[in-house]
Amino acid sequence: MRFVPAAAALSLALAVTSSVGWAGDREPAPRAGMLIAEGQAALDQGDTQGAIDAFEAALAVDPGYAPIFLRLAEAARADQLQGKAIRYYREALTRDPRNLAAIAGEGEALVEKGAVEKAKGNLAKLQSLCGATCPETQTLSARIAAGPPTRIQTAEAVMPDAAVTQSN
Repeated sequence: MRFVPAAAALSLALAVTSSVGWAGDREPAPRAGMLIAEGQAALDQGDTQGAIDAFEAALAVDPGYAPIFLRLAEAARADQLQGKAIRYYREALTRDPRNLAAIAGEGEALVEKGAVEKAKGNLAKLQSLCGATCPETQTLSARIAAGPPTRIQTAEAVMPDAAVTQSN
């Protein structure tokens, strides 16, 4: 009799843990699925703002569907907003810490932002989770090897000297 409360608590903990494990594999709500498809079509056509709008609407319809954050991060990276993309990847990782796509995507966004050392931390995490042969590890490794993209300096960014010299 004195083990009944402990057994009940243990069975409740197992039930909650198993339901959380199943939560990540579900399909999105039907309306959210349609919005995700719209957003992906917009992203494929190069309309990043339309894609972000559709993905955010899908998130409002089904806030529990974590893969939407990966789509939002992809759209933000396409719009050259790596900081925003990193925030979306981290939100996906708070919901599923072992999400390989989120770890790799965050690493790639970090490289694009110039934080190569932090990206190497993501690479080490990927290697420990899935090994050196999984596609996410290989993609991030290649991205780190390529290094951050070179920044193009425009004419507006270079201001001439304010001093004017007069010639004779």
